[in-house]
Amino acid sequence: MSQETRLAALRLLIEAGPSGLPAGEVADRLGLPPSTASFHLSALERAGLTQSTRQSRQIIHAARVAALRELVVFLTEACCSGRPELCGDIARLLPDIPEESVSMTPAFNVLFLCTRNSARSIMAEAILTKVGGARFRAYSAGADPASRPLDGIVDTLRRLGHDVSGLHCKSWDVFTGPDAPRMDFVIALCEILEDQGCPDLRNTAVTGTWPLPDPNKFTGSAVERGLLLNELYASLKRRIDIFTCLPFASLDRMALKARLDELGGGSMATAGGR
Repeated sequence: MSQETRLAALRLLIEAGPSGLPAGEVADRLGLPPSTASFHLSALERAGLTQSTRQSRQIIHAARVAALRELVVFLTEACCSGRPELCGDIARLLPDIPEESVSMTPAFNVLFLCTRNSARSIMAEAILTKVGGARFRAYSAGADPASRPLDGIVDTLRRLGHDVSGLHCKSWDVFTGPDAPRMDFVIALCEILEDQGCPDLRNTAVTGTWPLPDPNKFTGSAVERGLLLNELYASLKRRIDIFTCLPFASLDRMALKARLDELGGGSMATAGGR
């Protein structure tokens, strides 16, 4: 809430009451691009201060007044050198509205992309699903999806302790319809965002590119291919571990994109670009 735009959005939602406001109206009132408004509204929801619901084609955001009241009480208890009475009964200034539904669990939706969705993005989806816990929902897709994951990918993931039951190749068109989950981050594992375009996914998401060698082009013996897949896995996990530890609440949209791009600067030392 120390971020001015985020605070202005929260004030609008408090004024709107339990009926809330569509994300587009919040953007219009604050004079923001839709993507920027969506980013800040998502941050407020993840903090538990607002909640969103889908009504037809609109996403409606509303303030969680009970959560705000608890926050104010906590802050006043800890201020004024241990004398909260100096702050007054600030919590009563908030409207008396029953606790809202909390059926939605705030989390980041992250979509990994590569052309065939058969190796790199499948691996990334499995890794983030395991290490991200309840804070992240991982997805993967491709511009020209294969019929099934590349040989060795599923076996490698299973051997390393991942649930592979739901992994399959799919088109990114699955994530462009009105009922598709709204993405917070879209991370390309090759150059397809620039070369093939994905405008519907980039309108609201923070994007990054982590270019990694294509396992479909790995050559050599079965042992050599296995070593390369292990190295690809290690490279993805290293990036994803760092990504999940980023200080999301304190970074704005541009800073997050910069951090994503920094993570994409690494390389696989022995893959040789094959």
